[in-house]
Amino acid sequence: MHLDLDDAALFLRVAELGSLSAAARERHVPVSQVSRALVRMEAQCGVRLMHRTTHGLSLTDEGDTFAAHARRLVDTRDELAAALRLKRAGPSGWVRVAVSPVLAETVIAPSLPALYDTHPQLQVEVLADDRMSDMAREGVDIAIRTGTPAGDHLVARRIAEHGRRLCAAPAYLQRFGVPQHPDDLARHRLITSTSSPVLNRWPWTPQAGRPAGSVYVAQGHTRSDNTAVTLALAVQGVGIARLNDLLSRPHLASGALVPVLDDWFERDRVPIYAVMLPERHRLPKLRACIDHWARWLSGPEGVGAAGEV
Repeated sequence: MHLDLDDAALFLRVAELGSLSAAARERHVPVSQVSRALVRMEAQCGVRLMHRTTHGLSLTDEGDTFAAHARRLVDTRDELAAALRLKRAGPSGWVRVAVSPVLAETVIAPSLPALYDTHPQLQVEVLADDRMSDMAREGVDIAIRTGTPAGDHLVARRIAEHGRRLCAAPAYLQRFGVPQHPDDLARHRLITSTSSPVLNRWPWTPQAGRPAGSVYVAQGHTRSDNTAVTLALAVQGVGIARLNDLLSRPHLASGALVPVLDDWFERDRVPIYAVMLPERHRLPKLRACIDHWARWLSGPEGVGAAGEV
Protein backbone atom coordinates (compact mmCIF):
# COMPACT_ATOMS: atom_id res chain seq x y z
CA MET A 1 0.00 0.00 0.00
CA HIS A 2 1.35 3.42 -0.98
CA LEU A 3 0.44 6.07 1.60
CA ASP A 4 1.15 9.75 1.10
CA LEU A 5 2.08 11.29 4.45
CA ASP A 6 0.40 14.58 3.53
CA ASP A 7 -2.81 12.63 2.95
CA ALA A 8 -2.34 10.90 6.30
CA ALA A 9 -1.88 14.27 8.06
CA LEU A 10 -5.00 15.58 6.32
CA PHE A 11 -6.97 12.50 7.42
CA LEU A 12 -5.97 13.11 11.04
CA ARG A 13 -7.14 16.74 10.92
CA VAL A 14 -10.46 15.70 9.35
CA ALA A 15 -10.88 13.16 12.15
CA GLU A 16 -10.00 15.75 14.83
CA LEU A 17 -12.25 18.46 13.39
CA GLY A 18 -15.07 16.08 12.40
CA SER A 19 -15.64 18.01 9.19
CA LEU A 20 -14.31 18.01 5.63
CA SER A 21 -15.14 21.69 5.21
CA ALA A 22 -13.34 22.70 8.43
CA ALA A 23 -10.20 20.86 7.30
CA ALA A 24 -10.49 22.50 3.87
CA ARG A 25 -10.78 25.98 5.41
CA GLU A 26 -7.77 25.31 7.57
CA ARG A 27 -5.70 24.34 4.52
CA HIS A 28 -7.21 26.99 2.23
CA VAL A 29 -8.22 24.38 -0.36
CA PRO A 30 -11.60 23.38 -1.87
CA VAL A 31 -13.69 20.82 0.02
CA SER A 32 -13.62 18.66 -3.11
CA GLN A 33 -9.83 18.32 -2.77
CA VAL A 34 -10.16 17.04 0.79
CA SER A 35 -12.95 14.66 -0.23
CA ARG A 36 -10.85 13.25 -3.08
CA ALA A 37 -7.93 12.66 -0.70
CA LEU A 38 -10.20 10.71 1.66
CA VAL A 39 -11.58 8.61 -1.22
CA ARG A 40 -8.03 7.98 -2.42
CA MET A 41 -6.91 6.72 1.00
CA GLU A 42 -9.95 4.45 1.33
CA ALA A 43 -9.24 3.00 -2.12
CA GLN A 44 -5.62 2.36 -1.21
CA CYS A 45 -6.62 0.69 2.07
CA GLY A 46 -9.52 -1.23 0.54
CA VAL A 47 -11.81 -0.33 3.45
CA ARG A 48 -14.10 2.50 4.51
CA LEU A 49 -12.30 4.76 6.99
CA MET A 50 -15.08 7.20 7.86
CA HIS A 51 -18.85 7.14 8.23
CA ARG A 52 -20.41 10.10 6.44
CA THR A 53 -23.82 11.24 7.68
CA THR A 54 -25.82 14.46 7.70
CA HIS A 55 -24.69 14.90 11.32
CA GLY A 56 -21.00 14.82 10.44
CA LEU A 57 -18.14 12.35 10.20
CA SER A 58 -17.02 9.55 12.48
CA LEU A 59 -14.29 6.93 12.23
CA THR A 60 -15.03 3.32 11.42
CA ASP A 61 -13.18 0.59 13.33
CA GLU A 62 -10.74 0.42 10.43
CA GLY A 63 -10.48 4.20 10.54
CA ASP A 64 -9.48 4.07 14.21
CA THR A 65 -6.72 1.62 13.36
CA PHE A 66 -5.61 3.71 10.41
CA ALA A 67 -5.56 6.89 12.52
CA ALA A 68 -3.37 5.33 15.23
CA HIS A 69 -0.75 4.22 12.70
CA ALA A 70 -1.04 7.45 10.69
CA ARG A 71 -0.39 9.48 13.83
CA ARG A 72 2.85 7.63 14.50
CA LEU A 73 3.98 8.04 10.88
CA VAL A 74 3.16 11.75 10.75
CA ASP A 75 4.78 12.43 14.12
CA THR A 76 7.91 10.56 13.06
CA ARG A 77 8.02 12.65 9.88
CA ASP A 78 7.59 15.88 11.85
CA GLU A 79 10.26 14.91 14.38
CA LEU A 80 12.67 14.02 11.59
CA ALA A 81 12.02 17.31 9.79
CA ALA A 82 12.40 19.26 13.02
CA ALA A 83 15.64 17.47 13.87
CA LEU A 84 17.09 18.24 10.46
CA ARG A 85 16.00 21.89 10.67
CA LEU A 86 17.52 22.07 14.15
CA LYS A 87 20.86 20.91 12.76
CA ARG A 88 20.71 23.61 10.11
CA ALA A 89 19.31 26.66 11.88
CA GLY A 90 17.86 25.77 15.30
CA PRO A 91 14.19 25.35 16.26
CA SER A 92 11.81 26.77 13.67
CA GLY A 93 8.16 26.95 12.66
CA TRP A 94 4.87 27.99 14.17
CA VAL A 95 3.97 27.19 17.79
CA ARG A 96 0.33 27.63 18.84
CA VAL A 97 0.07 28.51 22.53
CA ALA A 98 -3.23 28.47 24.46
CA VAL A 99 -3.06 30.67 27.55
CA SER A 100 -5.30 32.80 29.73
CA PRO A 101 -5.43 36.52 28.86
CA VAL A 102 -3.64 37.33 32.13
CA LEU A 103 -0.73 34.97 31.41
CA ALA A 104 -0.66 36.13 27.79
CA GLU A 105 -0.20 39.72 28.94
CA THR A 106 2.11 39.18 31.90
CA VAL A 107 4.29 36.27 30.71
CA ILE A 108 4.04 35.47 27.01
CA ALA A 109 3.99 38.99 25.54
CA PRO A 110 6.98 40.42 27.47
CA SER A 111 9.01 37.22 26.96
CA LEU A 112 8.66 36.98 23.17
CA PRO A 113 11.37 39.50 22.14
CA ALA A 114 14.00 37.49 24.03
CA LEU A 115 12.63 34.21 22.60
CA TYR A 116 12.88 35.56 19.06
CA ASP A 117 16.39 36.89 19.71
CA THR A 118 17.47 33.39 20.75
CA HIS A 119 15.45 31.46 18.14
CA PRO A 120 14.74 33.77 15.19
CA GLN A 121 13.17 30.96 13.15
CA LEU A 122 10.34 30.46 15.67
CA GLN A 123 6.88 32.00 15.20
CA VAL A 124 4.27 32.02 17.98
CA GLU A 125 0.50 32.22 17.70
CA VAL A 126 -1.13 33.21 21.01
CA LEU A 127 -4.65 31.92 21.68
CA ALA A 128 -5.71 34.00 24.69
CA ASP A 129 -8.82 32.60 26.33
CA ASP A 130 -9.83 31.70 29.89
CA ARG A 131 -11.54 28.48 28.79
CA MET A 132 -9.74 25.13 28.60
CA SER A 133 -8.87 24.35 24.99
CA ASP A 134 -9.31 21.03 23.19
CA MET A 135 -5.67 20.74 22.20
CA ALA A 136 -6.04 18.10 19.48
CA ARG A 137 -9.13 19.60 17.89
CA GLU A 138 -7.80 23.16 17.91
CA GLY A 139 -4.25 22.28 16.89
CA VAL A 140 -2.74 23.65 20.11
CA ASP A 141 0.94 22.82 20.65
CA ILE A 142 1.32 24.12 24.22
CA ALA A 143 -1.26 25.09 26.83
CA ILE A 144 0.00 27.17 29.77
CA ARG A 145 -2.18 26.39 32.79
CA THR A 146 -2.17 27.05 36.52
CA GLY A 147 -3.04 24.35 39.01
CA THR A 148 -2.83 20.60 38.46
CA PRO A 149 -3.53 19.69 34.80
CA ALA A 150 -6.49 17.41 34.15
CA GLY A 151 -6.12 14.39 31.89
CA ASP A 152 -3.73 11.45 32.01
CA HIS A 153 -3.29 11.62 28.24
CA LEU A 154 -1.34 14.89 28.44
CA VAL A 155 2.34 15.56 29.13
CA ALA A 156 2.86 18.34 31.68
CA ARG A 157 6.02 20.15 32.69
CA ARG A 158 6.01 22.39 35.72
CA ILE A 159 7.69 25.65 34.69
CA ALA A 160 7.03 27.92 37.67
CA GLU A 161 4.65 28.74 40.50
CA HIS A 162 2.86 31.83 41.70
CA GLY A 163 1.38 32.95 44.96
CA ARG A 164 -1.35 35.34 46.11
CA ARG A 165 -1.33 38.23 48.53
CA LEU A 166 -3.65 41.01 49.67
CA CYS A 167 -2.95 44.33 47.95
CA ALA A 168 -4.45 47.79 47.86
CA ALA A 169 -3.65 51.14 46.26
CA PRO A 170 -2.06 53.83 48.48
CA ALA A 171 -4.98 56.16 47.68
CA TYR A 172 -7.45 53.60 49.04
CA LEU A 173 -5.44 53.05 52.23
CA GLN A 174 -5.06 56.80 52.74
CA ARG A 175 -8.83 57.19 52.57
CA PHE A 176 -9.93 54.11 54.55
CA GLY A 177 -6.88 53.37 56.69
CA VAL A 178 -4.42 50.47 56.73
CA PRO A 179 -5.90 47.32 58.33
CA GLN A 180 -3.74 46.07 61.21
CA HIS A 181 -5.76 42.93 62.00
CA PRO A 182 -8.09 40.69 59.94
CA ASP A 183 -10.99 41.87 62.09
CA ASP A 184 -10.48 45.29 60.47
CA LEU A 185 -11.47 43.85 57.07
CA ALA A 186 -15.14 43.94 58.10
CA ARG A 187 -14.89 47.74 57.80
CA HIS A 188 -13.10 47.66 54.43
CA ARG A 189 -14.17 47.32 50.81
CA LEU A 190 -13.04 43.95 49.50
CA ILE A 191 -12.88 42.92 45.84
CA THR A 192 -13.90 39.30 45.26
CA SER A 193 -14.34 36.83 42.40
CA THR A 194 -17.61 35.56 40.96
CA SER A 195 -16.01 33.15 38.48
CA SER A 196 -13.88 31.27 41.06
CA PRO A 197 -15.45 31.40 44.54
CA VAL A 198 -12.50 29.40 45.92
CA LEU A 199 -10.42 32.56 45.46
CA ASN A 200 -12.59 34.24 48.09
CA ARG A 201 -11.45 31.75 50.74
CA TRP A 202 -8.21 33.19 52.13
CA PRO A 203 -6.11 30.66 54.12
CA TRP A 204 -4.56 31.77 57.40
CA THR A 205 -0.84 31.59 58.19
CA PRO A 206 0.19 29.49 61.21
CA GLN A 207 1.06 32.74 63.00
CA ALA A 208 -2.59 33.74 62.86
CA GLY A 209 -3.35 31.16 65.53
CA ARG A 210 -6.44 29.82 63.76
CA PRO A 211 -7.42 26.12 63.46
CA ALA A 212 -5.49 24.22 60.78
CA GLY A 213 -7.23 24.35 57.43
CA SER A 214 -9.51 27.24 58.33
CA VAL A 215 -9.94 30.22 56.03
CA TYR A 216 -11.25 33.76 56.02
CA VAL A 217 -14.27 33.96 53.71
CA ALA A 218 -14.13 37.35 52.00
CA GLN A 219 -17.41 39.18 51.37
CA GLY A 220 -17.10 41.44 48.38
CA HIS A 221 -18.06 45.08 48.30
CA THR A 222 -17.16 44.90 44.59
CA ARG A 223 -17.07 41.69 42.53
CA SER A 224 -15.68 40.70 39.14
CA ASP A 225 -15.50 37.58 36.97
CA ASN A 226 -12.24 38.68 35.32
CA THR A 227 -8.76 38.69 36.86
CA ALA A 228 -7.52 41.62 34.80
CA VAL A 229 -10.54 43.68 35.87
CA THR A 230 -9.88 42.78 39.51
CA LEU A 231 -6.37 44.14 39.14
CA ALA A 232 -7.65 47.36 37.55
CA LEU A 233 -10.15 47.82 40.38
CA ALA A 234 -7.42 47.45 42.98
CA VAL A 235 -5.03 49.83 41.20
CA GLN A 236 -7.81 52.43 40.89
CA GLY A 237 -8.34 52.37 44.66
CA VAL A 238 -11.70 50.60 44.68
CA GLY A 239 -10.74 48.21 47.46
CA ILE A 240 -8.50 45.42 48.77
CA ALA A 241 -7.97 42.43 46.47
CA ARG A 242 -6.10 39.15 46.77
CA LEU A 243 -4.01 39.09 43.59
CA ASN A 244 -1.59 36.59 42.16
CA ASP A 245 2.08 37.51 41.84
CA LEU A 246 1.96 37.62 38.06
CA LEU A 247 -0.40 40.57 38.30
CA SER A 248 0.76 42.37 41.42
CA ARG A 249 4.56 42.14 41.04
CA PRO A 250 5.12 45.13 38.69
CA HIS A 251 2.53 47.26 40.51
CA LEU A 252 4.10 46.52 43.89
CA ALA A 253 7.50 47.43 42.46
CA SER A 254 6.18 50.76 41.12
CA GLY A 255 4.27 51.61 44.29
CA ALA A 256 0.88 51.53 42.57
CA LEU A 257 -0.07 48.77 45.02
CA VAL A 258 1.15 47.90 48.52
CA PRO A 259 0.79 44.58 50.40
CA VAL A 260 -1.76 44.31 53.20
CA LEU A 261 -1.82 41.92 56.20
CA ASP A 262 1.04 39.79 54.84
CA ASP A 263 1.64 38.11 58.20
CA TRP A 264 -1.94 36.87 58.46
CA PHE A 265 -2.67 35.17 55.13
CA GLU A 266 -0.80 32.44 53.26
CA ARG A 267 0.82 33.22 49.94
CA ASP A 268 -0.82 29.98 48.66
CA ARG A 269 1.71 28.78 46.04
CA VAL A 270 0.10 27.47 42.83
CA PRO A 271 2.09 25.62 40.12
CA ILE A 272 2.20 26.75 36.49
CA TYR A 273 2.42 23.99 33.87
CA ALA A 274 3.19 23.76 30.17
CA VAL A 275 0.91 21.03 28.83
CA MET A 276 1.41 19.16 25.54
CA LEU A 277 -0.01 16.22 23.64
CA PRO A 278 2.23 13.16 24.17
CA GLU A 279 2.94 12.75 20.48
CA ARG A 280 4.34 16.31 20.19
CA HIS A 281 6.19 17.07 23.40
CA ARG A 282 9.61 16.10 22.03
CA LEU A 283 9.47 18.52 19.09
CA PRO A 284 12.47 20.90 19.33
CA LYS A 285 10.36 24.00 18.70
CA LEU A 286 8.11 23.16 21.66
CA ARG A 287 10.99 22.37 23.97
CA ALA A 288 12.72 25.63 23.00
CA CYS A 289 9.63 27.66 23.93
CA ILE A 290 9.05 25.86 27.21
CA ASP A 291 12.70 26.05 28.26
CA HIS A 292 12.60 29.78 27.54
CA TRP A 293 9.45 30.40 29.58
CA ALA A 294 10.78 28.32 32.47
CA ARG A 295 13.94 30.47 32.54
CA TRP A 296 11.89 33.64 32.17
CA LEU A 297 9.62 32.82 35.09
CA SER A 298 12.47 31.76 37.38
CA GLY A 299 14.52 34.90 36.62
CA PRO A 300 14.15 38.49 37.84
CA GLU A 301 11.02 38.98 35.72
CA GLY A 302 9.39 35.79 36.96
CA VAL A 303 7.49 34.60 39.98
CA GLY A 304 8.91 31.27 41.11
CA ALA A 305 11.27 28.39 40.48
CA ALA A 306 10.69 25.97 37.62
CA GLY A 307 11.29 22.25 37.39
CA GLU A 308 10.38 18.98 35.71
CA VAL A 309 7.47 16.76 36.78
